[in-house]
Amino acid sequence: MSTGLAHQISDAIKAAMRAHDSTRLGTLRLLQAAIKQKAVDERVEPDDAAILAIIEKQVKQRRESIAAFDSAGRAESAAQERAELDILKEFLPQGAAPEEIAAALDAAFAQAADQGLQGGAAMGAIMGQLKKTLAGRADMAEVSAQVRARLNG
Repeated sequence: MSTGLAHQISDAIKAAMRAHDSTRLGTLRLLQAAIKQKAVDERVEPDDAAILAIIEKQVKQRRESIAAFDSAGRAESAAQERAELDILKEFLPQGAAPEEIAAALDAAFAQAADQGLQGGAAMGAIMGQLKKTLAGRADMAEVSAQVRARLNG
């Protein structure tokens, strides 16, 4: 792992070890293992964009787990997942402002309209554009819901 983000994660692991912070250390080690697994699977060194995608996937998993634990009444497990989620969010770029998301939505819809796309094709094109623009800076599930509502409304 030779990218800037990989070094940040490695340094954070060392700091967690020194601080004896087991929650942080465990979360970061799982993240580092996922990055190394990708490197092994694809036989390439993941760049920052690939590492961000891994972090986003882990964030999404934590959010789904929190929802499942909350609905099952397992507050302690949900709290653990929230702590891990907070740790992972530290490595994501600063979130996009609602105005920025709205502007990106408008631009993506305009581009799809210029291409004459409708329905599912428009959804795919719009989400592809938004993923490039907002990757790691917005919850893409929420953005997708906004796109779907706007397409159907």
